[in-house]
Amino acid sequence: MAVMTITNDNFETEVLGCDVPVLLDFWAEWCGPCKMMSPVVEELAEELEGKVKVGKVNVDEQASLALKYQIMSIPTLVLMKNGVFSGKLIGVSTKEEVLELLNK
Repeated sequence: MAVMTITNDNFETEVLGCDVPVLLDFWAEWCGPCKMMSPVVEELAEELEGKVKVGKVNVDEQASLALKYQIMSIPTLVLMKNGVFSGKLIGVSTKEEVLELLNK
C-alpha cells in the first residue's frame, strides 16, 4: 500500500478507527531531514503492507494535528495502536530504529 496523506478530515477514519498499527510521519515540504526520511517511510509502507498502515501528515497544512500530538520538531514518527498513542521517534531515524518502534 502506498503512503497515505493524513488530514484532519480523514484522521478519525484512517488512524483512530484502524485495526492495524498506524505509523504517522509528521513532515513539511521545506524540511531537508524530512526528505531524507521519506525513502525509509515509503520502503516500510511497502514491506509492511497489511501489517502497518503508513501515513504522512504535513505539519504546515495540518497544524492542529501537529499541535494535538505535541510535534515540536520534524521529522517525527508517531506510532498509533488501536487509536492510542504508542510511541514516537524524533529526527532522522534508520529503518532499524523505526522497526524497533513498531515491534514494541
